[in-house]
Amino acid sequence: MLPDRILDAAGELFAARGVAAVEMTDIARAAGCSRATLYRYFDGRLALHTAFVHREARRVGDQVARRCAGIGDPHARLSAALTEALRLVRESPSLAAWFAGTLAGTEAAESSEVVRAMAGTFLSSLGTRDSAGIDRRARWLVRILTSLLVAPGRDTNDERAMLEEFVIPVLVRSHAESGR
Repeated sequence: MLPDRILDAAGELFAARGVAAVEMTDIARAAGCSRATLYRYFDGRLALHTAFVHREARRVGDQVARRCAGIGDPHARLSAALTEALRLVRESPSLAAWFAGTLAGTEAAESSEVVRAMAGTFLSSLGTRDSAGIDRRARWLVRILTSLLVAPGRDTNDERAMLEEFVIPVLVRSHAESGR
């Protein structure tokens, strides 16, 4: 499908040049289509960026869900899911490019309904029914994860320890308080 081919080409260019350096003309050329065709599918750079982030967020979310499905303890599942999400983003050159030296990734993640929905899904797995509270915590969680992508901990164990000591207790406590 042409939209996927366009997004694939964009991802390759983001990885090679950085997100800010890639122009719509570059993407059209790499996808083997005209600019007019590109603009039929994506009415501008923001629309293309949004579509790319949403597609990749769904891909990461699906992988995280599969890898963490067998973890019964909600605290351990949330810790594994957050750590896995960070790992998957870092291992994807096209996603890692969003967090290298610019705020593009932070802005894209914070404004993405799909990314927030995924964070909300992680939080809903705790059993919370308070949708307003979930949305607020999901927005906060996205900010925490993007900050770790921009300014990583010393290593995976350091990040996991920070998440388990500072982030997850707040999320679990918020869950318990919203269930009253």
